[in-house]
Amino acid sequence: MTRFATDNTQELPLKKNSHTLSGTNAASSAPGVFPVCKPEGVSSFRMVQLVRRILGIKKVGHTGTLDPFASGVLVLCAGRPATRLIPQLMAGDKEYVATLQLGVITDTQDPEGRVVEKRPVGDISQRDIAECLARFAGEQMQTPPAYSALKHKGKPLYHYARMGIMVVKEPRLIIIKELHCLGLDRETVTLKVVCSKGTYIRTLAADMGEFLGCGAHLSKLQRTRNGFFSLDETLPGEKLFTVETGGPLLDSHRITVDKVKELFVGNGENN
Repeated sequence: MTRFATDNTQELPLKKNSHTLSGTNAASSAPGVFPVCKPEGVSSFRMVQLVRRILGIKKVGHTGTLDPFASGVLVLCAGRPATRLIPQLMAGDKEYVATLQLGVITDTQDPEGRVVEKRPVGDISQRDIAECLARFAGEQMQTPPAYSALKHKGKPLYHYARMGIMVVKEPRLIIIKELHCLGLDRETVTLKVVCSKGTYIRTLAADMGEFLGCGAHLSKLQRTRNGFFSLDETLPGEKLFTVETGGPLLDSHRITVDKVKELFVGNGENN
């Protein structure tokens, strides 16, 4: 797995008492929306930091976290006019390609956690998978994972989980709009998932593993669409680690606030 640790990348320093990057490759500080392909091994917050430094804009946010092990579409909004659109942008459906590791259960439901149980996988047929897909498609109640950024008394759930305190949140209504098997072998299942906001794919993976009887965790995840924005429309996130490549890239890929509002109108949404 490629990792972009801060000690192996060029930092993007700001001038003292200024929010503007120096140099001919500094990007315009105009507000906008930027669909980025987040690389594996980088947090979503790190991507926010990079855009904040390149643009010299303090107000930068995203429309839905991707865990560090995951990759794919991360929509970043820079400047107050753009961040005001975040609630509307978050309401859009998400599309993923997800790989389940069968027979291995982790405490975080993903590859970053501790293995807590291993089970024999056995012979899982296409019919078994079809029954599983039918069970988890459509509307359902999903319990958020203990290792998540949901808040409890002002702190994220993962804060308590790391101390051994498991806070259980009430189940939430989610909708799995599409659920297809893209590949099956003895140890893994690869799925295409289209879902509503608030869906935890790693929890879906763990629940499907229980249905199959062998247990599972989410071993790989790529977000291929986030609302209006698909993977082929994104800018390469690894190029944001230097101002020389990041500045011109953000300038050329900026989507204006007015353009995003037009997209809402075109899709019949209120803005």
